[in-house]
Amino acid sequence: MSNVSTLLCPCCDKAIESSTKVCPQCSQPIAVSAASLSTMEMPLVNKYLKGYNKILATDPHNQEFIAYAAMCFLRLKLYDKALPMFEKAIDGNYDSSEPYFMAAICQLRGKKPFLTQRADIDKSIKYLNAANMLEPKAIHYEFLSYIKQDYFERKYLNIHPSAQDEHRTALQYGLDEKTMETLTFLLGG
Repeated sequence: MSNVSTLLCPCCDKAIESSTKVCPQCSQPIAVSAASLSTMEMPLVNKYLKGYNKILATDPHNQEFIAYAAMCFLRLKLYDKALPMFEKAIDGNYDSSEPYFMAAICQLRGKKPFLTQRADIDKSIKYLNAANMLEPKAIHYEFLSYIKQDYFERKYLNIHPSAQDEHRTALQYGLDEKTMETLTFLLGG
């Protein structure tokens, strides 16, 4: 958590309390998410990133804002900047599955699993398994299914659980169209 009690809105620079979720001045959310970024125009993403960087300049160990800035880098498809920030957000924070999931996304660097190096595939799977240990979610399992189908099955490599097993698990956790749209967006599609 932040040591700073007052900070500036990353969108309009109005002073806000650290517990504020939506800025009273500009009505924009303080925190970005995959869902909010999917509809956000690039100039606004850049504005948020600048705001988060200002916050991190005064509170460089604030894991929440590190993760928010990393989300902006991910939206800008700057995977090599986003990944170390997600890893920093993970360090010492074992409560949230989100940084692990986002680090797994970054490991692919916007490429299809089939075109990704095996070491990056293995690391992505490691992050997804850690995310599922903290908080099993349909999107995590569907991403595992996608990796296993596109990388392992296309290369005729055996892996257990299979892509179909992971997909069935995703369905058990409530996989729906919105979750699929979010995953497709995050994967750069």
